[in-house]
Amino acid sequence: MPTTQKSMLFLLAGTFFIMNTVNAQLQYPVTKKIEQTDDYFGTKVSDPYRWLEDDKSEPTKEWVTAENLVTQNYLGKIPYRASFQEAIEKVFNYPRYSAPFKNNGWFYFYKNDGLQNQSVLYRQFGLDGKPELVLDPNKLSADGTTRLQLFDLSKDGRYEAVGLSKGGSDWQTYYVRDMNTGTNLPDELSWVKFSGAAWKGNGFYYSRYPEPQKGSSDLSAKNENHQVYFHVVGTNQKEDKLVYENKENPQRFVGASTSEDERYLFLTISDRGKGFDGNAVYFKDLSLATDTTFIPIVKEITNSDYQVIDNTADQFFLKTNDGAPNSKVIAVNIAKPDIANAKIVIPEKPEPLQSANTAGGRLFVDYLKDVTSRTYVYDLTGKLLNEIKYPGLGNGGGIGGKADDKFVFYVFTSFTIPPTIYKYDIASGTSTVFRQPEVSFNPADYETKQVFYPSKDGTKIPMFIVSKKGVKLDGNNVTLLYGYGGFNINLQPAFSATLLPFLNAGGVYAQANLRGGGEYGEKWHKAGMILNKQNVFDDFIAAGEYLIQQKYTSNQKLAIRGGSNGGLLVGAVINQRPDLFRVAIPQVGVMDMLRFHKFTIGWNWIADYGSSEKDEANFKNLYAFSPLHNIKAGINYPAVLVTTADHDDRVVPAHSFKYIATLQEKYKGSNPVLIRIDTNSGHGASNTKKNIETLADIYSFIFYNMGVTPQL
Repeated sequence: MPTTQKSMLFLLAGTFFIMNTVNAQLQYPVTKKIEQTDDYFGTKVSDPYRWLEDDKSEPTKEWVTAENLVTQNYLGKIPYRASFQEAIEKVFNYPRYSAPFKNNGWFYFYKNDGLQNQSVLYRQFGLDGKPELVLDPNKLSADGTTRLQLFDLSKDGRYEAVGLSKGGSDWQTYYVRDMNTGTNLPDELSWVKFSGAAWKGNGFYYSRYPEPQKGSSDLSAKNENHQVYFHVVGTNQKEDKLVYENKENPQRFVGASTSEDERYLFLTISDRGKGFDGNAVYFKDLSLATDTTFIPIVKEITNSDYQVIDNTADQFFLKTNDGAPNSKVIAVNIAKPDIANAKIVIPEKPEPLQSANTAGGRLFVDYLKDVTSRTYVYDLTGKLLNEIKYPGLGNGGGIGGKADDKFVFYVFTSFTIPPTIYKYDIASGTSTVFRQPEVSFNPADYETKQVFYPSKDGTKIPMFIVSKKGVKLDGNNVTLLYGYGGFNINLQPAFSATLLPFLNAGGVYAQANLRGGGEYGEKWHKAGMILNKQNVFDDFIAAGEYLIQQKYTSNQKLAIRGGSNGGLLVGAVINQRPDLFRVAIPQVGVMDMLRFHKFTIGWNWIADYGSSEKDEANFKNLYAFSPLHNIKAGINYPAVLVTTADHDDRVVPAHSFKYIATLQEKYKGSNPVLIRIDTNSGHGASNTKKNIETLADIYSFIFYNMGVTPQL
């Protein structure tokens, strides 16, 4: 029998099995349609499920309940769903620590005993001191969904600014605690979003939005007119001093930070809603007796990015990609801050510079080489002192601290190395293991390969493939392909205990480093943004084809997964190549590419996506790949499990609601197309329990729809 006939027979047999044992009686809720048409440059686009954008309305709530009922009934029939959850819980149940950070002799760190919903904050005086509890977020809500998003200490360690979010929302409320007495002060700052706490004496600068009109919910509040305020400890928020706003350009992000000596206030301004990928930087000398206006370091917002690293008595150090797609470190004269005359401290290299920080009078600079970390130490003149040698190919760095630090901490991890904390002695340049997690697995049982496969246009794309050792290349392995491809974000090797049950059950995990990310610098990013976005989808499709060609899997055993921009990725590629995948998991995806900019901070993504309303070429490009608008009747879609949450105020759940309603309307095949809508969660799981439950459902859904019983 010819190979093509064998494949066709296998496909039909698999479909018949799934249909008759699972989906013969599957009925979706009937979703009402309305008359709604929009005109984009003469093209009429129907939007019959527009009413689902109102996530607070009773009809939408009823629809959510009905959809969840169908999904939970389906998932409840999977015989090994509970076994997957137990396996994930077992392997995830080990103590996890963060790297310590120092303030006035105290070392602060986070610890999770294993299955705690939120990590707990501790401190100890000196490295040998006895740990004492600072804050346990698990006690702040009955369901463990209140998260500690910010913990920022004043320079003298007297006060801490605490940022809490509820139910997975990006909105935070700030509080202040007196660290000498351990008591909470009456301070309560609302409507804070995308902010830190930049301390100056007995107060701090922070960013917030104006209070919404009465009746608006946290989720629907309009994210416009980002403002910087100064709050004095012990006062009411109404007394906070407005430091900066720009009402003429409401769709801008503004962030404040202060120098280590608290002399300088830095203001960073971006305008991604207008398509600019960079930012401006201003500063103010706070040591002057009278308040002064902000002085520009970088006056205009362009596509060049600038990040303030540190300062000396006469220089500001910045990381920038201006004229250097792989980034460089520059120094600007404080007295005459002309960016055009900046001195290059560390020039651009062939590898992309990821981050630069200071500690102990040194510059710690992280690079990526083929998606794995390299960290170098320089003096402040740009002289290379040494390289920090990592124990293998993986993900490390992010080193930073105070000017008088003698040692610092960093974390290294890879797919088969749990996050290990190292202590680095600055004077000697030596690293020693400070804390190593004890996970019940043997790294020698697993293997990681990095391959480079050709995309549609011939570009070589890196991909990591992780599996148990000895996996047979017979085309019969359940394989999960993960991708993102956007916003200059890198997918580096990192350990995840929750992946182990999938691998132990016989699965293969592949992570593709698609264009649109920052793995090879700004050129790699630009090759996957705006009018080049199709490259990202081509890269992902080519990854699936490679895994099949190399006999890791087949189109009947290949699943794909991605979240946020990665959810868009999954939605787009199953429209373009539904035959290539057996299962698709789009999570909190950007599915409506014509209206994404109309919700919360969606306008911020115009710099990466373009806008359907501002430019006809951008509209045509977005319309061509928008997951919602390219669902077609008569296509045999793979099994689809969409996941979203009711408190996602970054990618609002309306994207997923409208997408699944359209897919359920148009798809008439036997594969399940379902949506899982979590409660009291946001753009990610709001606690450990919810994260484990979600992963158990995803793994179960994958194996069940491939007709494979996992060995758990």
